[in-house]
Amino acid sequence: MATPDADEKYMALALELAEKGRGKVEPNPMVGAVLVKDGEIVGKGYHQVFGGAHAEIYAIHEGGTNCRGATLYVSMEPCAHYGKTAPCVDAIIKAGIKKVVAAIIDPNHITSGKGIQKLKGGGVEVVVGVMEMQAKRHNAPFFKLMQKGLPYVTVKWAMSIDGKIATHTGESRWITSDESRKYAHKIRGQMDGILVGINTVARDDPLLTCRIEGWRNPKRIVVDSNALLPIHSRLLSTINEGEIIIAVNKNAQPNRVEKLEQLGCKIVRTNDINGYVDLNELFQQLGEMKLTNILVEGGSRVITSVIEGHLADKAMIFIAPIIIGGEGAKSPVLGTGINKISEAAEIDEVEIKRFSNDIVIEGTLKYRG
Repeated sequence: MATPDADEKYMALALELAEKGRGKVEPNPMVGAVLVKDGEIVGKGYHQVFGGAHAEIYAIHEGGTNCRGATLYVSMEPCAHYGKTAPCVDAIIKAGIKKVVAAIIDPNHITSGKGIQKLKGGGVEVVVGVMEMQAKRHNAPFFKLMQKGLPYVTVKWAMSIDGKIATHTGESRWITSDESRKYAHKIRGQMDGILVGINTVARDDPLLTCRIEGWRNPKRIVVDSNALLPIHSRLLSTINEGEIIIAVNKNAQPNRVEKLEQLGCKIVRTNDINGYVDLNELFQQLGEMKLTNILVEGGSRVITSVIEGHLADKAMIFIAPIIIGGEGAKSPVLGTGINKISEAAEIDEVEIKRFSNDIVIEGTLKYRG
């Protein structure tokens, strides 16, 4: 019989395996599975790609005849419905697995609780809740999409140690080191979409692609209220490298919108909020498209809007040991600000990484104002 410590050891391995699917399985959750018999690991697996076999199936295939009488540790409740693949619970029961230890119940209403119920009906002992908090945090984007219909939004910026994202002339290349930028591209490759404002496109003419071999390009989303995206931008010249979504307000000039559609862009229309796109409505529509993870990269107006609107779930801040100065040099977050320190948004569950001489602060956002 496994001890609580052993349960956590095997579940921690399942979560570690699940992480390998980040950026490849969305809008599915990341799931890992470890098959244990007589204190030995006899099979393991993880969900590797959207539409492909689930973690449990890989573990069962590896376990073979050792499955009979074994315990399966899985980071999320096994599915009980037909989707891209057959139900995992059927394969578990057929393999003769005697016990399933799951970290969390699947929040997807199609399966939620049904997998557990079917396993018990098939004579399988089920335990739920081992490393539950870690598993929920690990799949926070999936939980948000399932429960609220919204993507998980990470806001990211790079700044000098005195809090500037560009000089007073607008120059921002490059504040951080090559190592930091490589990490930023890895993060891009894990995202479903990367979002910027039209001013960033007009100023920097970015590609918004992931420049790491073998990683995917996210959908490139431009908040462009009046459909002003330059026709000769590098975005449009590389439309075959990644879908471009243009968010316009409903008062944007029809001829401009039509031209962007003709060039292959997907247009998302929202209500007009003082001449700007309604970001709440935009994220709702992106959620309907099953985009799980959105990375907001700027500029200041967009960053400010998502933070003031309490729309960002996570912050990722790159800080370089340089001093830019200048009253006209932009800070990442502008707007009216808060009246009291007690109202400040807080970064929680902080992780700190270092790349060359830069540091990166990552954590979930808590809003108090």
